[in-house]
Amino acid sequence: MKTHPKLQPEYLEHFAIHAGSIRRRLEEFSAVPQSEYLHELLFCLLTPQSRAAHAEQVIAELRRDGFPERLFDPTPYLRDPAHYIRFHNQKGRRLLSVAERSGEIIGVLADPALDSRARREWLVANVNGLGWKEASHFLRNIGALDLAIIDRHILKHMVRNGAIDAIPKSIGTRRAYLELEERFAALADAVGLPLQELDLLFWSFEEGSVRK
Repeated sequence: MKTHPKLQPEYLEHFAIHAGSIRRRLEEFSAVPQSEYLHELLFCLLTPQSRAAHAEQVIAELRRDGFPERLFDPTPYLRDPAHYIRFHNQKGRRLLSVAERSGEIIGVLADPALDSRARREWLVANVNGLGWKEASHFLRNIGALDLAIIDRHILKHMVRNGAIDAIPKSIGTRRAYLELEERFAALADAVGLPLQELDLLFWSFEEGSVRK
């Protein structure tokens, strides 16, 4: 793997334009109240292989109808063609499981004895549908800014900026994910950016906007 990571000029230009939006978004994450944690978790369970905008629409409709405080099968909301979520039956069961275990999950997230990495370990082990990327995404969305959200889009930009030589075949295991997270953190340190500013820089470079 490369040992001299450096942001390419097009990324520096992009950051110069979007730095304010990136930092405002991170401030929003840090200000998310505990009452919103479950909605953010449900959002992150919906986004894999589905559009984030669709996931946001589904969560808005579920919230309107009292979920997760009121227990019911959310699958029809996911199946709606207006905001279709792939694998809606499986994801519907996952959302209902989170709703049923909401007290336990909030207890872990609010435990002052646990840092963000310990919370992530617990989430990956105990919440069906949360892998390392999804758990990191969720925790970032509620203010944990010391975790990297590693997926193939981010890996592409890590290659372009010298953090790794090539995209690995597998990133799903704990060992592989944490090693890549270390490489990402080293890149952030080398270019003088907080870890999550670099993450949102890459995401906005990829998508054209600063989304959650």
